[in-house]
Amino acid sequence: MEKKWIIKEKGDQVVVRQLANTLGVSESLANLMVQRNINSKAEAQAFFNPSLDYLHDPFLMKDMNLAVDRISSAINKNEKILVYGDYDVDGTTAVAMMYSFLKERYSNVIYYIPDRYKEGYGLSLKGLDFAYENNCKVVITLDCGIKAVEKVKYARTKGLDVIICDHHYPGDEIPKATAVLDPKQPSCSYPYKDLSGCGVGFKLIQAYSRVHAIPFDAIAHYLDLVAVSIASDIVPITGENRVLAYFGLKRLNDSPRTGLKEIIRESEVSKELTVEDIVFKLGPRINAAGRMETGSKAVDLLVSDDIKLAAEISKEISNFNIERRTVDRTITTEAMRMISEDLRNVNARTTVLYNPAWKKGVIGIVASRLIETYYRPTVILTESNGFATGSARSVQGYDLYQAIEACSDLLESFGGHMFAAGLTMKKENIGKFKERFEEYVNNTISEDQLVPRIFIDTELSFSEINEEYFKILSKFQPFGPDNMSPLFLSKNVIDSGMGRMVGSSGEHLKLDLCQESAGTKILPAIAFGQANHFDHIKTGKPVDICYSVEINEFRGNRTLQLNIRDIKPSEPTE
Repeated sequence: MEKKWIIKEKGDQVVVRQLANTLGVSESLANLMVQRNINSKAEAQAFFNPSLDYLHDPFLMKDMNLAVDRISSAINKNEKILVYGDYDVDGTTAVAMMYSFLKERYSNVIYYIPDRYKEGYGLSLKGLDFAYENNCKVVITLDCGIKAVEKVKYARTKGLDVIICDHHYPGDEIPKATAVLDPKQPSCSYPYKDLSGCGVGFKLIQAYSRVHAIPFDAIAHYLDLVAVSIASDIVPITGENRVLAYFGLKRLNDSPRTGLKEIIRESEVSKELTVEDIVFKLGPRINAAGRMETGSKAVDLLVSDDIKLAAEISKEISNFNIERRTVDRTITTEAMRMISEDLRNVNARTTVLYNPAWKKGVIGIVASRLIETYYRPTVILTESNGFATGSARSVQGYDLYQAIEACSDLLESFGGHMFAAGLTMKKENIGKFKERFEEYVNNTISEDQLVPRIFIDTELSFSEINEEYFKILSKFQPFGPDNMSPLFLSKNVIDSGMGRMVGSSGEHLKLDLCQESAGTKILPAIAFGQANHFDHIKTGKPVDICYSVEINEFRGNRTLQLNIRDIKPSEPTE
């Protein structure tokens, strides 16, 4: 699929030059900083040297004092507490963290993860009945609850006090819970709005610890779970999230908890873990438990201190992940066929597909895969408990949540954010929803948004790329939304003649590239899934490339390598 390259606007060049001189770095590196709103030496020091001192006061969050008081009261009265969370990575890490923290200090606590297939997303009546039947008095929800207005009312009839810890956008009405912790609720003045669900839970732990004189060092070991949630839930890695992710990654690499250590071992990550490793290796395994069986398995793993038990659960979860990959590939193939066999689907600006036999736990992945081929807002639906329920995914820059909200009268429930959402409707409304969704998107999406875009930070000469340059680049980590790994453009590069197609079916390119303006310097490069460019490259004709710079580790050797994201023939020079 043809991609549009967009070179980001350069930072203020006066500021760039001043910053380059002050820090003793190249102007291209200083430009990367200014593009990230780093405009002074002090801001650079804060960015490149994260400190736990930068974490905000948890009591700035609305209702925090109420939440801490109710938990303290429950513990004083020996009331049973239920920790309740969603079945995805953010939910299960949050539950594992909160349960472990409370269990370390108080025995009368249990946890509950809803069944994806029988209960669906969020706070469920079955979960509340479980709390009541097990004599719980307090329910702490994590990564869910902000829209559970009726469920919270039901909980009160059962004598249950609910403390909501969520990070999703609320509806028109805030649940009348004992405490609602969500920085996105309109009346909350908490200065950072983009915490993960697990991050909100950590702020509650931080607040409780302050009141009860528990030193921060005694809760810092939970940051490995927070980092996994931040990476897997694709929240911005800026501000407070950047601090939490930075120290959480250090914990993951130096001394991860037993369950995560076993997941890392199963994932066969031999180098220092990055956000990318969590997103593509750890997260999918943890998620697979909820997708294929039950999210409780993931929590069982994450709270375990027993190495043997953790190894057994981790192996089981990895097997779930293998099964999940097989299922999602099969469904993706079926979905692609449904599109290609109907011209209305081929020519539409949206994809809305329904098959009652598809497995609910993988349809979000299928929606993402379809966008790789048909780049447009996508909704994949299956049947669950007599309703059509599904997952939606968007394209860059288009607000999917608003499009779904415009169809809300056809829905039983929905929730999510700009780029991803979940929704449930009566099966007889599928056709109407498909028409309305297509109409709304068609009227609101631009042609530009229907073309995949690659945002390039700056143009770079091969002459600048060396070990020292990469060393400074690596300090921009952890990478993630709003602080992505810098992408560079280099023009008029050619292969030295050693380029070849690699991979099981020759789908990738392994190249040794040089640039006339950089003299004899040759840089190795890998281009995944781009073998279609090889015929042009092997003629010796120049190409333009956009890429990131990375370290390739092979048999103990570390070398600089370009990871090419896209290739285009160079424009002829006059």
